[in-house]
Amino acid sequence: MLHGDAVETLENWTAPDAEQEKLRQHYLQHLAQHPDGMWRSCRPEHITASALVVDASGSRILLTLHKTVGRWLQLGGHCEQGDTTLAGAALRESTEESGLPDLTIAPAPLQLSRHQILAGGCAGTFHLDVQFLVTATAATKYVVSEESHDLAWFPIDALPTDTDPTVQHLATKARHHLTTTARPS
Repeated sequence: MLHGDAVETLENWTAPDAEQEKLRQHYLQHLAQHPDGMWRSCRPEHITASALVVDASGSRILLTLHKTVGRWLQLGGHCEQGDTTLAGAALRESTEESGLPDLTIAPAPLQLSRHQILAGGCAGTFHLDVQFLVTATAATKYVVSEESHDLAWFPIDALPTDTDPTVQHLATKARHHLTTTARPS
């Protein structure tokens, strides 16, 4: 079910540029060749789901100082057996890692990011991350999970200097998306 949803999500997603289209095609090829391509056990690559959480005003984003990576990242991670959709996996990860209630996820990905994991249990593999935009309700009091050293809200246009470049790019896309389309309700 999750594998089929991932294929459908990626087939229906219109990539915003040639680089993202190349990644979209790569992800679809990966899924066509690997029935287990959604799971962390699939090597050397597997699909992951993450989310950039914005507050209700769209002016701040919630980032995690990831324990393993040691950098400010968006929330997200591996798909699990109970996940039925990619968006659902990203929403589950966001909720688990933030403790925020009533998060709302945009149905279509915001961007794709293929990156090599250099530490932890997936060292040496590539995450084929499908990144979504999630909006927090008025509640912004988070809970730091065991996967994080810290969580913090940052202005969407003033991220910490040690923020991963991929996250900086994701924030730029989110800011553009929020100013050109209605946020999910």
